[in-house]
Amino acid sequence: IFKFLGAISVDLGQDRIKPYLPTILTPLYRELNSNYADQDPTLKNLSQEIIELLKKLVGLEAFSLAFSSVQKQANQKRAMRKKRRALQTVANPDIAARRKLKRHKNKAETRKRKIESLRPMYKAKRHRSNALKDLAMVE
Repeated sequence: IFKFLGAISVDLGQDRIKPYLPTILTPLYRELNSNYADQDPTLKNLSQEIIELLKKLVGLEAFSLAFSSVQKQANQKRAMRKKRRALQTVANPDIAARRKLKRHKNKAETRKRKIESLRPMYKAKRHRSNALKDLAMVE
């Protein structure tokens, strides 16, 4: 898709690409700012190359305006999701409690895995998974 976006932008030319610049930059920006552990470095390099191509094609000023608008929109979405999550904790405490229990359980499992990798002779006690019991709310 990134190659397609680059080809379309070169094909349209400087004047006709400007209205579509924020739409093209959105997935490129998302790929550049993602911090997933299993992220593909070739995608990141490709998005950087296409951004450089767009910068040369439309000029630095127009590119900067479009890129800043995409950045601002992404930050607003992130803040909105954070606010919605905080409001959900107040509105639905049972869902929030379930999420918190799951997070603590995952954290304990991660800690046990880490200890086992550092000290191979040590075997941590593992929580036996009973699906129905795990879903029950703890009061």
